[in-house]
Amino acid sequence: MATQALTQDSFEKTVLDNDIVLVDWWADWCGPCKMFAPVFEKSSDENSDIVYGKVDTEAEQGLAAAAQITSIPTLMAFREGVLVFSQPGALPASALQQVIDQVRGLDMDDVRAQIEKAKDAAQQS
Repeated sequence: MATQALTQDSFEKTVLDNDIVLVDWWADWCGPCKMFAPVFEKSSDENSDIVYGKVDTEAEQGLAAAAQITSIPTLMAFREGVLVFSQPGALPASALQQVIDQVRGLDMDDVRAQIEKAKDAAQQS
């Protein structure tokens, strides 16, 4: 499956309508972004069950600001609409596959329970 460009208009729907979504935040002037792009693209061909999106931070500055992107490339992973991974820096193929394996292996009921517990604790303090 090829990567798809995500925009302010398509980002939320893509994240909410798919089980696993990986997002590469990049810019054309970014050397490490250009090095990571073929790794990300190859991974998209090998993992057809995952949606691979790319956000051009120059074209989508509002979206990048809303996502608090301060360094590129940044990789985000969403599972069932929940942000479960976010890390700046270009990953080698093996590290990207480790992230994918870990995201696939998540118990999302447990993740949601942890989020609720953290919200409750924050409200009490």
